[in-house]
Amino acid sequence: MDKPKEKFTLHVAVYLIPIKGNEVLLSRRYQTGWMDGYYSLIAGHVDGNETISKAMIREAYEESGIKIKNKDLVPIKAVHRKSNYEYIDFFFRIEKWRGVPKITESDKCDDLRWFALNKLPKNILPSVKKVLITQNDKIPFIEFGWK
Repeated sequence: MDKPKEKFTLHVAVYLIPIKGNEVLLSRRYQTGWMDGYYSLIAGHVDGNETISKAMIREAYEESGIKIKNKDLVPIKAVHRKSNYEYIDFFFRIEKWRGVPKITESDKCDDLRWFALNKLPKNILPSVKKVLITQNDKIPFIEFGWK
């Protein structure tokens, strides 16, 4: 008798693209166990019984102390990404928030700073870089990390 197939799990994450002029706010991963030392965006997993936008609002506050409103979130891209797991990532641009961004999870982030969009750091997550450099192309969905 064949062993029953394990049920497939798809992970869902949200990413915030805070923009100030021609700069984007990036955070450097630290002690997470995956891609530590690389810059990413304010991001996190969607919890159960939580909408995508509520997850983004929650993660923005948890990771940087900024307060954002649903009406200010601009959906930029959805990414079907394969890395250590299979993900659907939702990227939102925001240009308006309350508070000054700061590191609020020092156990997961050791740097938070603004970078010019045309001078991103070399040590940035490849999927994040792809979204940042294509965020204005009006293509709402991409696939990344598949061979």
